[in-house]
Amino acid sequence: MKVEVLYFEGCPNHAPAAEMVERVLRREGIQADVRTVEVRDAEAAQTLRFLGSPSVRVNGVDIEPGRENDLPFYGCRTYSVSGKTTGVPPEEWLVDALRRPENTEASCCRPA
Repeated sequence: MKVEVLYFEGCPNHAPAAEMVERVLRREGIQADVRTVEVRDAEAAQTLRFLGSPSVRVNGVDIEPGRENDLPFYGCRTYSVSGKTTGVPPEEWLVDALRRPENTEASCCRPA
């Protein structure tokens, strides 16, 4: 399983998002290939289908529900959760993404 934290340099929410990913993986006992990906410019944002900084993906799919068809965006990203705006996605979205059937088949995600 691959988990990516995409960001641009200077994003104040990059480190908290990366910490959230590590915390959730540890708590859930899931081993994953975690990568941080710096998106350097608008051209790279288009190529990577970047949805703003920070973005978290599991196996190439953004963890925020309903964002599958959004256009790439090079800028700061915020998340609306229970009527509040935050700069880091909630842990629940990551847990849901990690538990999607396509991400839990066989022993891809559990420690040996």
